[in-house]
Amino acid sequence: MELKQESEHIFRSKLPDINIPTHLPLHTYCFQNLSTHRARPYLINAATGDTFTHAGFELTARRVAAGLHNLGIRKSDVVTLLLHNSPEFAFAFLGASFIGAISTTANPLYTASEIALQARISRPKLIVTHACHVEKVKHYAAEAGAKIATIDPPPSPEIIHFAELRRSDEKLLTPIEIHADDTVALPFSSGTTGLPKGVMLSHKNLVACVSQQVDGENPAVHIDREDRMLCVLPLFHVYSMISVMLCCLRVGAAVVIMPKFEISELMELIEKYRVTIAPFVPPILLAIAKSPAAAKFDFSSVRRVVCGAAPMDRELELALKAKLPNAVIGQGYGMTEAGVLSMSLGFAKRPLKFKAGSCGTVIRNARMKIVDPSSAASLPRNETGEICIKGDAVMKGYYNDPEATRRTIDEEGWLHTGDLGFVDDDEEVYIVDRLKELIKYKGFHIAPAELEALLVAHPSISEAAVVPMADEAAGEVPVAFVVRANAAYITELQIKRYIANQVAPYKRINRVFFTDTIPKAPTGKILRKDLRARL
Repeated sequence: MELKQESEHIFRSKLPDINIPTHLPLHTYCFQNLSTHRARPYLINAATGDTFTHAGFELTARRVAAGLHNLGIRKSDVVTLLLHNSPEFAFAFLGASFIGAISTTANPLYTASEIALQARISRPKLIVTHACHVEKVKHYAAEAGAKIATIDPPPSPEIIHFAELRRSDEKLLTPIEIHADDTVALPFSSGTTGLPKGVMLSHKNLVACVSQQVDGENPAVHIDREDRMLCVLPLFHVYSMISVMLCCLRVGAAVVIMPKFEISELMELIEKYRVTIAPFVPPILLAIAKSPAAAKFDFSSVRRVVCGAAPMDRELELALKAKLPNAVIGQGYGMTEAGVLSMSLGFAKRPLKFKAGSCGTVIRNARMKIVDPSSAASLPRNETGEICIKGDAVMKGYYNDPEATRRTIDEEGWLHTGDLGFVDDDEEVYIVDRLKELIKYKGFHIAPAELEALLVAHPSISEAAVVPMADEAAGEVPVAFVVRANAAYITELQIKRYIANQVAPYKRINRVFFTDTIPKAPTGKILRKDLRARL
């Protein structure tokens, strides 16, 4: 099948477009085919062994929706999900969708100040979390009048037990009018530059993103009801939220939920539950490839491994093939603001051939172009430029930040990803660099501006810049170039401890380099390429 190429070097999928029901609310779309797989397992909680069927999950989600309404949550209100992977994450997310509320997600490893920063932007009416994290959110909740619910027994009487929501009467739930462009999810992303921003994803956006992956004939994904997909990647990240939780819900497949990554447990679960599809990131793949214990486990059930969030190199792919003999291994490429942009066409029951290092071809029902960063002219095959995407999966915009939205989505509706890449003669997409400042640590995103703001707040530091440094296990780690304030003396260890006390573990500064000046353009913008060249 030939890939369609339009005028001005605009690329489309090798697969034909399909009819996507973008007029449906997300929950209606996800449960549209429920009658065909009601009794099949959906959520398998690896921590407890509890299993929820698709019908049982749908009923519980509606009960949670009724419970949220009883708490005073209304259409367009925000609910924060500060959760490790758990069935309750899915219950809360779909429950909020039923009543037109918005779910915003946050990493449970965040410090109290990081959580408060995000909460002051999103202004949640309810925070759903674990009892051990209540102390981190109490101050903001008191300040904003937000309620707190825990999925385990609450530490004090004023905290709501999420189990109460699950026992609500779904018959009292009244229909809510929901429009395709209503926001349903508000994950946070640093975009191409600056501090984290709320990404407004509508019902239409998420329906389009799921449908592009699993509806119709699609050898790029091919998930069916018999599949069991491992969910070790965090559900607060759109990769796992959409491509695991929502895609499996739509097709009737099962999800094996791991609360957190641990290599021995992961390998045990693959064997125990006969996992067939494993969405991973490079650090997990590296851990499997290097584990001497891997030979003890039976991975023969795994038919597909997809790598996302960061590039997978050729050497890692070859090492994995030896450990996962029956698996087709490929890559996908996407971003919070636009869902999945491209996927390897190699995941059918009869796998198609795809190239190592490529992240596949443009996903269907979307258009991609490669533009010259200087002139904005669209480029032909084999020329490197900024990747731009257009389609129904592209976000509405950044929450309460029209200026950042205008910098990211142009007047013609093209979303500028900040990633540099090219399309080869076989229509395969390759990512080679990025314009954006984002640092990717094991698939987690780190905004340099956030760490720089903390650094320059220290009285002994006058200027600072944070850039990524390559790391075999993590992909990238943040390192800082620091200018000491006049007559001040501060050590690398002191700086690292200062930052570590204020941020989640993965954001900690790995190295500190002292310098006399930070290179900047005439506009004042930090010349990060110059600093990366020093490394």
